[in-house]
Amino acid sequence: MKLLKCFVIAVFTGVIWLVSLPSVIQAAENVQANAGAEWMGMAYIGAALAVGLACIASGYAVARIGSAAIGAVSEKPELTGRTLVFIGLAEGIAIYGLIIAIMILNKF
Repeated sequence: MKLLKCFVIAVFTGVIWLVSLPSVIQAAENVQANAGAEWMGMAYIGAALAVGLACIASGYAVARIGSAAIGAVSEKPELTGRTLVFIGLAEGIAIYGLIIAIMILNKF
């Protein structure tokens, strides 16, 4: 059931991405002609993929680690602080994707 939910979310995200792709390409075509204008659409797509895939991976990691952390804390309550560190590391994956997207968009 979890795999089906992940698949539905991934398909929905892909459909939204495909629907918004023409507007991204149109926005890239409207950019003033400069040294990298023809690659601006690809930069937007790369930034979107960086954030989207990082957020999907982060959500998956937090779900797996969170469920294991709740099980561990229910047996040993003194492990609460350690489990929060692992959940924070999993959430950091999304932040790394956002940083990469900002770096990509600042280049053009």
